[in-house]
Parts: sequence; C-alpha cells; structure tokens
Amino acid sequence: MSNTAQDRYGGSVAKHNNTATDRAACTENLTETDNFIRSSLALDPAEEYKMDNKQRGLALIFNQERFFWRLGLNDRHGTNADRANLEKRLKELNFEVRAYDNYKQVEVLDKISEAAEENHSNADCFLLVFLSHGENDHVYTYDGKISIPNITSLFKGDKCKSLVGKPKIFILQACRGDKHDDPVTAWDAVDSELKTNEVVVDASAVYTLPAGADFIMCYSVAEGYYSHRETINGSWYVQDLCELLGKHGDSLEFTELLTLVNRKVSMRSVGNSNDRNAIGKKQVPCFASMLTKKLYFRSKK
Repeated sequence: MSNTAQDRYGGSVAKHNNTATDRAACTENLTETDNFIRSSLALDPAEEYKMDNKQRGLALIFNQERFFWRLGLNDRHGTNADRANLEKRLKELNFEVRAYDNYKQVEVLDKISEAAEENHSNADCFLLVFLSHGENDHVYTYDGKISIPNITSLFKGDKCKSLVGKPKIFILQACRGDKHDDPVTAWDAVDSELKTNEVVVDASAVYTLPAGADFIMCYSVAEGYYSHRETINGSWYVQDLCELLGKHGDSLEFTELLTLVNRKVSMRSVGNSNDRNAIGKKQVPCFASMLTKKLYFRSKK
C-alpha cells in the first residue's frame, strides 16, 4: 500500500517537498536581504567621529626648504611661511604640533616611526603634513625620498592599534605633475598680493593612493598639475587652508572645509613669475577621503 500511495501521490509529494525546499531557500535569502537592509537603514548619516578625548592629537610637520645638491632640486622659498602658518592654526585647534625643518631621510623615518609607536589612546586623531618636492608616490627629504604608502601603512590598524577607528589626516604640499592648469574664463582676477611675490612651482609628482579606512589624503593640486608657491607668502594651498581653518576650523565639517579650500585656490591665478608661460595659470587642490563619519574639530571644553 505504501508503494501504491507513493505511485498515486508521488508527484504531489514531490511537488510539496520542492515547495518546502523553495520556501526554505527563499526564507534564507529574504533573511539575508532583510539583514542587509536593516544594517543599511541603521547607518546614521550625521554620525561624527568621537572627538572628546583629553588630547586632540599629534600633528607632525615636515618642512623641506633646502635639499642636498646632488638631488638637483630647487630650494623651496616661502615654505617657512607655510610651516609657521600651519603651526599656528593647528595649535588653535588643540593639536600637539611637532615641526621639523630640512630633516634627512633617516631622521624623517625615525620621527614618523616614533609617532606610529606612541600610544594615541587619549587622542582624537592624528595629522601629518609634508611640505616638499615629490616624485611619483614619494616625497623628498633633505637627502633622499620616502614612499607615501610606507608612511601611511605605519598608521593602519594592524600597526597602530591606538588609532583604530580614529581619523588619520595627511596633507601633502607638492606638485603632482608637469602641467599648468589653464583658466577657463577671461575675467579671472589676479590676487593683489601675487604682484609682490614671484610664483614658482614644486617639483614632480605625488599620486593619490588608497590608504585604508579613516584616512583622508589632502593634496595641494589635482593629479598631473603644478602646485604653486609664492616665494614670500608660501604656497597657495597652505595659505588658503590656514585662512579657512582660522575662520571655520572649529565649526565646519572637515571635508566641507576642504571643498571651500578647493574653491578658494581655484579662484587664484599666477600674476608674477619668471616663467612667462605660467602667467594666468590656475590650480585646483583635491582630497581623497576614506573617512567613515563626519569630522569636526570643535573647541575642547
């Protein structure tokens, strides 16, 4: 009888079993999809990095004005104005600033390694500035060059656990190519202060590189173009970055502030330069953000 029942109802039973299987599979898929949707909806677009630690964090500034003659690199007149300007603004934002002038390759690497090995548990974030010439994915020290990926890798979670989940900010003032950015309108005004400064460029190229979560890479110029520096007042990028940090650094979200910097620098044009081909040329900075939350430098109470 069991055989007959199987013959008579086998198709029906088989269909029922398939339906049960399909339901199980469908339920499993729906559960995975629902979980995905729920986690997406749980993200708060207004979530900010925690910035209420005892310390804002360490800020390193490597300022390269002079270079060993064998490198064939021009001195970077005006860069000391950049360093002083950055020191002032970063201290106003409660950073512990350590500035180093014309350090050799080994000395720079030692200072960066020491910073990566420090305990940042009581700090909100970390910041590093390099004011120099660049080449490909390297920046120059006094007597050599160091790899940007090697620098950033020291601050990833597997190497620097006390900075896990905290913003790691890298600011690079250097050229990223050998082209001048042409103006697109004929009425671009030349800033008055440019008439008293010669505008020069930093050498070679520094390319945008992925660094990892909670990193933000801030570049003085878009890839492929010259970065302009005044021989007295310092680089356009650092001048405008520091001005806007002074006005909005403790109130505006950092990537929004960097967007304002892009706009302000893009309004400049070369007015006084020994290179006649540079007259009227432009510059636009850029940044590559791997931040996962909004970043504010609100005043510490």
